[in-house]
Amino acid sequence: MLIKKVFIMRIKRSILTVLATILLLNHPVGFAASQWRQLDASNTVLMTLPYGKVVVELAPNVAPNHVKQFKQLIKKGFYNGNKFYRVIDGFVAQAGPDERHDNAPELAIESEWTPAKNWSFMGVQNDDLFAPQTGFLNGFPVGYSAKENKAWLTHCPGMLAMARGNAADSGSSHFYFTIGQAPRYLDRIMTVFGRVVYGMNTIQAIKRTATIAGEPPVSAKFFTPIITMQMMSDVPKNEQIIVEVEDTSSDKFKAKLAARRDRKSAFFYKKPPQVLDICQVPVLSRLVKSK
Repeated sequence: MLIKKVFIMRIKRSILTVLATILLLNHPVGFAASQWRQLDASNTVLMTLPYGKVVVELAPNVAPNHVKQFKQLIKKGFYNGNKFYRVIDGFVAQAGPDERHDNAPELAIESEWTPAKNWSFMGVQNDDLFAPQTGFLNGFPVGYSAKENKAWLTHCPGMLAMARGNAADSGSSHFYFTIGQAPRYLDRIMTVFGRVVYGMNTIQAIKRTATIAGEPPVSAKFFTPIITMQMMSDVPKNEQIIVEVEDTSSDKFKAKLAARRDRKSAFFYKKPPQVLDICQVPVLSRLVKSK
């Protein structure tokens, strides 16, 4: 009888060990499940370039009309074969169709919005150089003015925005990614509607088209083409890239902000000012499944 009880106890311990191992593999040490948020495939873009794949999360809650038209164009195959024709190191990588095929309707700019009365976001900094307050909303960097009750997405590296002419309401299909220094002076005058969550190294590999004085211009035949652009929800299940991003409303992210602000590590023998640049706070991603 005693031998039977010992055997049963060992079996139970083995089962618990296996379960603990599974949990550890799914949620590595230091990263609780509540820290992560899985993307909505219907608002996620998969862009394939010659150098690799890029996953972009869209923000329909802040720029609904731009996201709607962008998704419609993607589903039509509008961007397949388009090229990145304006790529300036440290600034932006801009793509779109040539004039013969640019028939998308122009949109009213959605550069800022009026938040609901009881809205909230994860605050990062007060009295930022470009905004009274900065913070994160669902992983997206935002600026906010309580006095005006206006909020907007900021031009941090990896953000997706709609290009336009001089007229505010002239954006239609051409878009750009910020690829270097954050051009925050463009905040509130451009429609920012997405951000890269996977493949920023691929974005950075896009061929630069701008040259310095004395260099010959870059031939269009060397411009980086978009092989395909698809909504992730339209990609076959076995080919989808499933990405999770940090939940910026979580207590863990709040603690992360405090740690980056305080800089208590012994490495900082001279403490920097307790200032956080919204564009210097990484929102981590992790790959859950890839082909």
